[in-house]
Amino acid sequence: MIRAELKRMAEEERQRQERLFCRIMVCAGTPCLSAGALPVLEALREAVAESRLDAGIEAVGTGCMGPCSRGPLVKVRIRGKETVYERVTPELARQILFSVVKGRRPPTVAALPPELPFFARQMKVVLANSGSINPERIEEYAASGGYSALSHALHEMTPEEVCREISTSGLRGRGGAGYPTGVKWNLARKAPGERKYVVANGDEGDPGAYMDRSVMESDPHRVLEGMALAGYAIGAEQGFIYVRGEYYLAGRRLEAAIRDAERKGLLGSRVLGSNFNFRIDIRTGAGAFVCGEETSLMASIMGKRGQPWHRPPYPAQRGLWGSPTLINNVETLAAVPVVIGRGADWFAGVGTARSKGTKVYALSGQVETTGLIEVPMGTTLREVVFEIGGGIPSGKQFKAAQTGGPSGGSIPAEHLDTPLDYESLEAIGTIMGSGGLIIMDETSCMPDVASFFLDFCRDESCGKCVPCRVGTIEMHRLLRRITSGTATMDDLYRLEELCDLVGATSLCGLGMTAPNPVVSTLRYFRAEYEAHIRERRCPAGACSIEPLPPGPEGPELLHAAGAPEEAD
Repeated sequence: MIRAELKRMAEEERQRQERLFCRIMVCAGTPCLSAGALPVLEALREAVAESRLDAGIEAVGTGCMGPCSRGPLVKVRIRGKETVYERVTPELARQILFSVVKGRRPPTVAALPPELPFFARQMKVVLANSGSINPERIEEYAASGGYSALSHALHEMTPEEVCREISTSGLRGRGGAGYPTGVKWNLARKAPGERKYVVANGDEGDPGAYMDRSVMESDPHRVLEGMALAGYAIGAEQGFIYVRGEYYLAGRRLEAAIRDAERKGLLGSRVLGSNFNFRIDIRTGAGAFVCGEETSLMASIMGKRGQPWHRPPYPAQRGLWGSPTLINNVETLAAVPVVIGRGADWFAGVGTARSKGTKVYALSGQVETTGLIEVPMGTTLREVVFEIGGGIPSGKQFKAAQTGGPSGGSIPAEHLDTPLDYESLEAIGTIMGSGGLIIMDETSCMPDVASFFLDFCRDESCGKCVPCRVGTIEMHRLLRRITSGTATMDDLYRLEELCDLVGATSLCGLGMTAPNPVVSTLRYFRAEYEAHIRERRCPAGACSIEPLPPGPEGPELLHAAGAPEEAD
C-alpha cells in the first residue's frame, strides 16, 4: 500500500459509514463482555437480519466506552447524534433496534444523559477511538485518521525531526516514572548498534489498573502506529509487544491487527512505499509483576527468567541481545500518533507547565461510577472523584485515594484539590504510576490497606535481592500484627526502619517502592496505626480485634504486652 491507497481506504470507509441510517455499537471490552455484552451483540445482529435493513443498520462490537460499572453499554448513532444506554439486556437491545426501524423514539429508561459529567468532563486523546470503532477492522482505524501520522513522518520528516517533535511536545512516560520520552528516544537514536529494538511494555500488573489493557483491546492499531513511528525515529526494524498472559483478548486483537497491517503494507517491508522496514511480534508474559520493570521484561523476552539486573548501562544503550532498545509503556506509544499528527505545540498546550497532555486512569473502588477515564494533566482529584466519578456512594465520606498501585501512596481528604500531575503528586508523597486510581471511603482501614499492598509485593518479589525478598515478608508480618491488635510500639518503630532499609537497598523499582504504601499511610494516618497498638481498636471498624477490658488496668496490660513506657 502506498500513501494514496491509504487515503482511498480511509475515504471509502467514511463514505460507507455515512450511508448507514443507524450504527449501533456494543462495548466489547473485557468489563462489558464479563457483564454480558456478547449476547447483546448477537441479539442485535439477529434483529438486524430479521429487519432486512442490514444495508442501512449496522451492529458492531467496539472497545471500551468508559463507565465500566454500568455495562453492558450500547451506543446508538443516528445521523450523527449519539445516545449511550447502560445495563442493556438482549431484550432491551432488540427494543431499541425495532424502535429505530419503525421510526419510533427509542426507550429512554436506560439512556444516559449526554451532559453526564462522566463524559462531559473528559478529554479523550489516547482514547479518542475507544468505544467508537471496531478494533478488528483496520479500515475503521484508517477512517478515523489512523496511520496518517506514520505516512506523514515517513514521507515528510527525518528521524531527527520526529525525535525533536516528541521532545518539543513534552510527552513523558506514562508507565510510572514520567521520564521525558524525547530524551529516551534521542538516547536510543544516537546509541551505536547494527540492530535496535522497540518494545511496548504491556505488562500492566498493578491491582485495580487496566488502562493499557483497554488501549490494546480498543485501539490496537494506534499502538502499532506509535511503535512504527518510534522504530523510524531511532532506526529500529523490529518491535516487540510484551503482553500479560491474562490479557487474552488484548493479545488476540493485537495479533489480528499486526496481520492486517502487514497485508496492507503498513508493517513489514517498505512500509507505505518507503524504504522503512518494521516488523512487530508479540511476547506473552506469565503474569509476574516484576516483568513490568524494564530489565526483567527484556530478560523475559530473551527467554530467560524475569529478574532485574543492575543499571547502567540502560536499555537505550545496551538492551535486548546487547543492542540499543527503546522501551515505552503502551499508553505512551499510543499518544505518539497524536503528537505527530496534530503537532507538538498542540499536545504541549494541554496539561500543566511541566506535565503535558492527558492521562488515562482506571477509576475504581468506592466511587459511584467506576471505569476508564482520560483527563488533562492537572485535573484535580476532587474533579475526578466527585464530578466524573459521581462521588462516594451511600452517603459515606471520602477518606483517601491510592495512586500508583503498590508503588504509590495514599492521598487523604485534605489534599483533594491536588492537581493530578507528576510534580504535585510527588510533593505530597505519592506518584502517578501507570494510572490506577483506587478510591476509599471512611470504612477503609489504612494499616489494612498498607498490609494488602505489602502482601502483593511480598508475593510478587522475584527473590533475587535480600532486602526485597526478606524485607517485604517482615514488613507484612509487622503489619499483620498491627491490624490484629497484637503489636507494640517497638513493632511500629521496626516497621519504619525497615521501610528506609528496603527502599534504599533493593535492586529494582519493585523493592525500592514497596514501602511506599506504608510510608504514605503513616504520614497521613499515623493515629490509626497507634489506635490499633495503644487502644487495640480499629477506627474504621474493619479489623477484627479483641478490645481491651475497660478499667484502669489497661495501661498495665499494654506494658505487659511489651509496649515501651516512653511510648505513652
